[in-house]
Amino acid sequence: MATFPDDAGADREIKDRLRAIWSMGDYAAVAAQTVEPLGPALVRAAGVSAGDRVLDIAAGTGNAAIAAAETGADVTASDLAPDLLNAGKRLALARSVRLTWSVADAEDLPYADASFDAVVSCVGVMYAPHHRLAAAELVRVCRPGGGLGIISWTPEGFIGSMFAAMKPYSPPPPPGTQSPPLWGNREHVESLLEGRVREFRAERSTLLIDRFSTPKDFLVFLKAHYGPVMAVYASLASAPERGSALDAELLALVKRYSTQAGGMTMDWEYLLVTARRA
Repeated sequence: MATFPDDAGADREIKDRLRAIWSMGDYAAVAAQTVEPLGPALVRAAGVSAGDRVLDIAAGTGNAAIAAAETGADVTASDLAPDLLNAGKRLALARSVRLTWSVADAEDLPYADASFDAVVSCVGVMYAPHHRLAAAELVRVCRPGGGLGIISWTPEGFIGSMFAAMKPYSPPPPPGTQSPPLWGNREHVESLLEGRVREFRAERSTLLIDRFSTPKDFLVFLKAHYGPVMAVYASLASAPERGSALDAELLALVKRYSTQAGGMTMDWEYLLVTARRA
């Protein structure tokens, strides 16, 4: 089990806030409109196959977990937020897919050492506030020689830039926590896994986003459905002028990362990391 750098009360407060943020809005709708292709891509990259014991950490609504289960693997989808797992259960039921859903903290996983043949996380573990703790747990529960697969947004890509743009409008992060898009930096992830893995590979790629008509439509969608964006705007409820300023910044950001020829498209950059536990 993990040893937390903060006292227990402070850690509970951090996790309660994260749970509340990710329970806002409708992440299942966000995933369906954006990240859905990443789950199957991650499962293929991690080499998941029938019969494998697979853990999806910070699984959200099961984007990677469901794809892994469809290969015939024995899958556990874990997440801090029960609301996300409940949405994932409904999606899995609609696709006649069976897997286990487990409420769990990525920094203190309730599984024995070497419990899984493969451990994956699709834009999920990056949001754990203490990166070294999360990385240690990710490796701990994977068997020696087992596969690891992680997809994270890069600091330079759209999502990383969006978090940077929102930072001046957000409450200050708790002491000792780290920025999620750092998981999209090869050197950072390599340092987190150093000495624990072999066959480390990291590749940048992009995800095509083409479900939205205009930058404004996309921003309206984020404000209505995506928890991290909704939480920032909620914190600005008593300062409407700052909310308007954030609107302008995010709209400009969307325009900068999009093309308008024949409808709006965006390319979101991410880092795909694969490795084997040493």
